[in-house]
Amino acid sequence: MIYLQLFFSFLQIGAFSFGGGYAAMPLIQAQIVDGHQWLTALEFTNLITISQMTPGPIAVNAATFVGTQIAGPLGAVAATVGCILPSCFFVTALAYVYTKYRKLDLLQGALGALRPAVVALIAQAGIDILVTAVFVNGHVSLDLGNVSVRAAVWFVLGLVLLRKTKLGAVPVMVLCGALEAVVSMVLGRG
Repeated sequence: MIYLQLFFSFLQIGAFSFGGGYAAMPLIQAQIVDGHQWLTALEFTNLITISQMTPGPIAVNAATFVGTQIAGPLGAVAATVGCILPSCFFVTALAYVYTKYRKLDLLQGALGALRPAVVALIAQAGIDILVTAVFVNGHVSLDLGNVSVRAAVWFVLGLVLLRKTKLGAVPVMVLCGALEAVVSMVLGRG
């Protein structure tokens, strides 16, 4: 039964996560954190971090990770197949339609209208992860005691490095993780 739950949960994610991995994060969170409660919000943030650091799409990595954690290797297969199956069908159909009708203004207009919606999905996912990572207990408040100062520093440092240098996402994550490890050891909390 759990295999079917994993398959159908990730089938929904795969079917409705238009716009790539970051756009899928709210859907993944709705299924695995809010719906089935397979992971906590903090575990979900860790999942996104791990999925970002490993090769492959975030949604597929998340499916494999969650499937393994919930039901072992067969759970990973069920969740991953569920996640990629809709894409196989959609991409095949869309490739045919796009190559045949790509010059139509209606198709170009529809694609143009989808772009801002995808940006909104990505922004929502980013805000949810930021709140979970920087604010204690994942709740935003004006009380500075509710802010994890070190997490906020790593966020700002990561953002600056990504915007002002040619470093990619993985080196920035590794650098921030290494700096946190050093700070934790120096402060005696590691």
